Amino acid sequence: MSQSFEVPRSPRDEIDGVIYFPRLCDKVRLHASGKLHPKYHDNLGSGMDLWTCQFLGVEYPALAEQILSGKSDSEALAWAQENGVSRGTPEFTWWTSFMRTRGFRDDLAERLIQRKAESGLQDRHDIVTFMDYIEADDRLH
Repeated sequence: MSQSFEVPRSPRDEIDGVIYFPRLCDKVRLHASGKLHPKYHDNLGSGMDLWTCQFLGVEYPALAEQILSGKSDSEALAWAQENGVSRGTPEFTWWTSFMRTRGFRDDLAERLIQRKAESGLQDRHDIVTFMDYIEADDRLH
């Protein structure tokens, strides 16, 4: 009998203007339930998970604990906003743009090329950001 895994929500999903947060919550819950594909395990708490926590000003293990305590995405975000760093509209705008364009002509561009090749997506010229890559790679599994 093969294990059934679920794909987390899109990295582009938002809650209360916070891009990626719903995916982070999904990954935490799916991992705890044994339903997160092993290909995601190495990046738990790093990459976009880490950047999201850094932006919110909370530690990943503490946020994961809140998510696993039964909090909804909205409640977990409220906890992070109460216990982390207060951000204004300009910072949210900047950070959202940063997350949406990561890998496009920046310091991670070569890493994006490498990840595409590892996944057999090297000929997909429409994949120009890590969000593009994540969505395409998710569809492979």
